[in-house]
Amino acid sequence: MNKSSGDKLFYSIGEVSEMTGLKPHVLRYWQTEFPSLNPSKNQSGNRMYRAEDIVQVKLIKKLLYDEKYSIPGAKIKIEEMNRDDSFQMEFDLDTHTVPAELIQEVCTEIKEMVEILDRDPMEVDSGWSNR
Repeated sequence: MNKSSGDKLFYSIGEVSEMTGLKPHVLRYWQTEFPSLNPSKNQSGNRMYRAEDIVQVKLIKKLLYDEKYSIPGAKIKIEEMNRDDSFQMEFDLDTHTVPAELIQEVCTEIKEMVEILDRDPMEVDSGWSNR
């Protein structure tokens, strides 16, 4: 059964390996090289990957395998991306891997915009007309 990374909260290293086409030992090695890849461990000590971790794995895979970055170069690129919020790179990632926090933030902003648009124009500060 092929599961997308949006079906549940946590995934085993075997499931992530199957989803990404990477061997488990590669995932464990990348965890030692990339501080941003930090899956939690359950009580048994097994790695448990969240959707955000899977996005990170796919990003690392794209940088190393498709873009041909070295590991040090990929580390620098990820650090640059983390520092620059406006930086955007196209990735072929599942659309189901959007973090819940981001969805909530977008919903809040949309609600605020709707509230602004629903206001009576007569109630709006008339300071704009004096300019």
